[in-house]
Amino acid sequence: MDTQEETRRELRNAHREGLMDKPAVFTDEEISRFRAEIAARRAPGAYEPGRWSVSPLTRHPDTSGSMPDSVRLRDATLRSVETLPGVVATTEAKAGYLRRLVGAGVREVVTAGLAGRDDAALRTEVDTVKGENPDCRTVLPLLRTTADIDRAADAGYDAVQIWVQGFGEASLIYNPAVYQRSWQGEEWRTADTPRSRADVLARAVPLIRHARSRGLDAVVPMLMVSYLTDAVLEESVAVLTGAGATELTLFDGPGAMSPEAYGHLVTRTRELAPGVQVGLHPHNTFGLAVACAVAAVRAGADVVELSVNGYCGGPGNADLAATAMAFEALYGVRTGIRSERLTDLARAGEALTGYHVAWNHPVTGTNAFSWGGMDLITQETAVDPLLHNCLEPALVGNERRTPFTPDSGPYTLADKLAALGIDLEPAQVDVVLRAAREVMAREGRLLTDADLAALAQKATERA
Repeated sequence: MDTQEETRRELRNAHREGLMDKPAVFTDEEISRFRAEIAARRAPGAYEPGRWSVSPLTRHPDTSGSMPDSVRLRDATLRSVETLPGVVATTEAKAGYLRRLVGAGVREVVTAGLAGRDDAALRTEVDTVKGENPDCRTVLPLLRTTADIDRAADAGYDAVQIWVQGFGEASLIYNPAVYQRSWQGEEWRTADTPRSRADVLARAVPLIRHARSRGLDAVVPMLMVSYLTDAVLEESVAVLTGAGATELTLFDGPGAMSPEAYGHLVTRTRELAPGVQVGLHPHNTFGLAVACAVAAVRAGADVVELSVNGYCGGPGNADLAATAMAFEALYGVRTGIRSERLTDLARAGEALTGYHVAWNHPVTGTNAFSWGGMDLITQETAVDPLLHNCLEPALVGNERRTPFTPDSGPYTLADKLAALGIDLEPAQVDVVLRAAREVMAREGRLLTDADLAALAQKATERA
């Protein structure tokens, strides 16, 4: 056997046995000092090994204010996807997704609306939820009549949402009957047509009372709260709580509320109705839906309504995963969500709707935990895995991705090759690195794992 062939054979054996190590950058003593310095910047709670490492300031009352021990997250994904154009998911697909939601620890679910569904479908939906978790609360939305409320009660729902538009006479804009009758050439204006805020509120009173008489919680969404004045808020709270509303939910359809504004409305609502729960349904027009949720909960809100991947019409809702992990990791507020299922839930949501989130979508994006391929980024995990990634990817069912890019160095390449079962000598890694950079520059693209493996094979054959 000639010398070159023997060398190639030894290399192949070494590759298989994983005998070759990267040149050490730091000594064990240096790494110990690095870790000690990093540990000194952390605080218990804000740092949970293997889970997260966030700023200790987020847990300090002087910085973040007081926060509750826990918060209720109410998922409205199934109702929200009805507002997404082009979604044609089957009943079976929606039922399967509902089981996923409840299985992920969601403890309250706003289901799909009444439209096009018979009583059997409603009962099946409730049974699906209760079969997964008997304690999960079910809420039926978009109810406008006592007959609708009776259907919810008969199907076994825990609560109903009774819509209260945010204006007085201008609320007629949002009355479906107005459009139906106008289209058919019928007169919709009658002596009972609401012409004031008092008229709008008066229409909700018998519905709330009927829901309570049927043993249902009356969750009353107050819509368009970005247009609320103090006087309208006082009038609305007085009438709705007087009728027996168990929760007032502050809905911001336009997404025109700042976190500070939400905090103010929650504080004022609690002052006006101390015995009634307060919820919110923020929209994400300015990318602040999660921040609005945090501010509202800090001010005393009991429940946040949201959806997987932020699904809803327009700019979308607060995202379930981002909201849950903001509360859990940043503020230490329990949500009951099984975080390890969040990424799977997001992917399943994409399959259900056909609407895909951005690659860097918070928490669940496919590359949410990729910081590029520079050696100084890819090698930091050997010292501490929670430096640039303040969340451990596995905590939310995601994974850390390490791309090979023109900025990547030999350490990153050696790791990529090792993951493919290929271990090269440092000199060979240098050869592959030069060749890889030449191909990327010439072809204007990144290299696949197969490309890197092929280049490594050539380097091995030349040895």
